[in-house]
Amino acid sequence: MLTIAEAARYPVSEVGAETHRLAGHGVPGMLVPAAFEEAFYRHANLPEQLRRLFRGVNPARIDEDLLEPLAEQAQALIRTSVLVDDSVQLFYRALGNAGLASGEMHVRRPGGQQVEAARAVPPGTAALHALKRLWARDWTFEAVLDRLDTAGSVGLDARPTLCFAGPPGQPDPARAAELGAGAALVSPAGLVGLP
Repeated sequence: MLTIAEAARYPVSEVGAETHRLAGHGVPGMLVPAAFEEAFYRHANLPEQLRRLFRGVNPARIDEDLLEPLAEQAQALIRTSVLVDDSVQLFYRALGNAGLASGEMHVRRPGGQQVEAARAVPPGTAALHALKRLWARDWTFEAVLDRLDTAGSVGLDARPTLCFAGPPGQPDPARAAELGAGAALVSPAGLVGLP
């Protein structure tokens, strides 16, 4: 886990272009690296479980009536699978170090606007659940259908996740213009997004 400032030392390909933009404006927060999500999938044997779940889906001839309940099952699988204890403890310590272990907070992907919010209390279980709910959004019917249409597969790569204090930001065109950005997300806590 990295602060946004620390994450900006890594290549854009690893942390996302938005992370670099946020670091340039001194936005506080934390980045959960893609490797953390990858480890979650691997330790819970999710790639194999998901492969078995979607084995009857033909990308060349998609049966949407079949796909919809499978997507719901995949989301439940992500939400209910557990992280290994070492990973959970690492996440909790990182939340504490980033000042996110208590109070309102939210998570989203760099460059994305889908958000999951939580009211964290130590050690940070609600924040961990918000993180998993965000990861589960990769398995909505629309997301899976999009991957089937564009890539011919339901598979996806792990991606980093951003964590911020306060409620989710709202689009602020005036702040975006002031910063010379295409979009800016602002919450009562301040700037929380430049997607």
